[in-house]
Amino acid sequence: MTATTQLFSLLQQLELQLQHAQLWSEVPPSDEALASTQPFAIDTLEPEQWLQWIFIARIKAMIASGAALPKGFSMAPYFVEVWKNDASKSELLMLIKQIDEVCA
Repeated sequence: MTATTQLFSLLQQLELQLQHAQLWSEVPPSDEALASTQPFAIDTLEPEQWLQWIFIARIKAMIASGAALPKGFSMAPYFVEVWKNDASKSELLMLIKQIDEVCA
């Protein structure tokens, strides 16, 4: 399985897990919120909103267009920190760590 195929599969699992946890929204944030220049749009979005509306959307668009995928990033430390007191996020954290590994 190629890294692209693995990543696409993990993104689908992440999307399903966000939906299952009722963290998926049908209504997008405002354009201003999406235009944040802060890492993870920490000043305008909740962590799950960033995953849905920025990360998943952009990586899926990159895969669809055949663009080179980003490498060498690590999202897990941020999500571990923001969700450290929420055991219900453990499956989401596992998927995020796997995405980091595929994109190492």
